[in-house]
Amino acid sequence: MASDPLLEIEDLHVYYGKSHALKGVSLSIDEGEIVGIIGPNGAGKTTLLNAIAGFVDYGGTVRYKGRDLSLVSTRQAVLDGLIYCTEDRDLFPFFSVHENLLMGAQFREDRDAVEADLRTVYDLFPRLEERREQEAETMSGGEQQMLAIGRALMGDPDLLMLDEPTLGLAPVIIQDIDEAIERLRAEGLTIFLAEQNSTFALRHAERLSLLETGEVELSGDAEEFQDNEYIREAYIGVH
Repeated sequence: MASDPLLEIEDLHVYYGKSHALKGVSLSIDEGEIVGIIGPNGAGKTTLLNAIAGFVDYGGTVRYKGRDLSLVSTRQAVLDGLIYCTEDRDLFPFFSVHENLLMGAQFREDRDAVEADLRTVYDLFPRLEERREQEAETMSGGEQQMLAIGRALMGDPDLLMLDEPTLGLAPVIIQDIDEAIERLRAEGLTIFLAEQNSTFALRHAERLSLLETGEVELSGDAEEFQDNEYIREAYIGVH
């Protein structure tokens, strides 16, 4: 018997004033999957993740671990392992790398587990350990992105939501993020990846949805997306 999805979204609508930002979005994520949502800037990807995280009001249903998230506080959702790494990164600029990472674990009580996860993050991103006493605001954009992902991992996620993790990054940093996601996949972490960089999303996601002007226009596995002529021309740049 198949288990219920870890995350299930049904007929999600979001309005900003009179603007209809999300128009009946439905999708699901099973435990252990990496699922991607791609689409152009302004398509609604960030709005979708913000709705799941409880940052914006919405109509429809979002269930996480079988529970209606509209009935769960943001703190409780975090304690249940729903962790969101936003596009803006939301770092504490005057805190050190080490302090920022510990802030990601602020709701956790098992300090031994926190120390073990800190070691894991430094192993995943050695550059962070090299700069552990450096203030976040003085780091490069790529280093800040590593720190944002590391801090999210310190929350002990069961579902990690990543919003545009490669935005504005140099290829060498994207390669570091690539390797980190592959290691997290090997460890069985469930990831919801929102990306304008479709090539990056296709490298990692087993299933994807294309979001355009607030609507899911196409859903399928990575192979279907790679073989789709419209996706290849509009989003991958292959004719």
